[in-house]
Amino acid sequence: MGKHVVAAVSELPPGSRRLTTVRGRPIAIFNLDGEFFALVNRCPHQGAGLCEGEITGLVTADGPGRYRLDRPGEIIRCPWHGWEFDIRTGQSWCDPARIHARQYKVEVAPGATVVKGPYVAETLSVTVEEDYVVVEV
Repeated sequence: MGKHVVAAVSELPPGSRRLTTVRGRPIAIFNLDGEFFALVNRCPHQGAGLCEGEITGLVTADGPGRYRLDRPGEIIRCPWHGWEFDIRTGQSWCDPARIHARQYKVEVAPGATVVKGPYVAETLSVTVEEDYVVVEV
């Protein structure tokens, strides 16, 4: 596994998502109120791109006819068949014990750290003015 810079934090405002490809893998990056999460962009049911799905909440009920929407903005719905996945964990709400969308570790790294890296190359004077979203694949 290696770390890959996929976007500047400023390019993914809260509530947004972005599709990226890392080492040939399509990965959906989500910003939930300043926290970043990454899921493989493939529904385990029949392969639809999760990044294209509707972001919604979890419908719960405390009795017949008394429904409410919990966790708004934290559930992604497959655009083909409506399977729902927790953006934070990849857990399926269709069959939570067996099905999940693969999740990738995400961190926000200061630009100075990303530039520093473990690289060996000619060096130039560089200034970094923002943080970046980094996905570990």
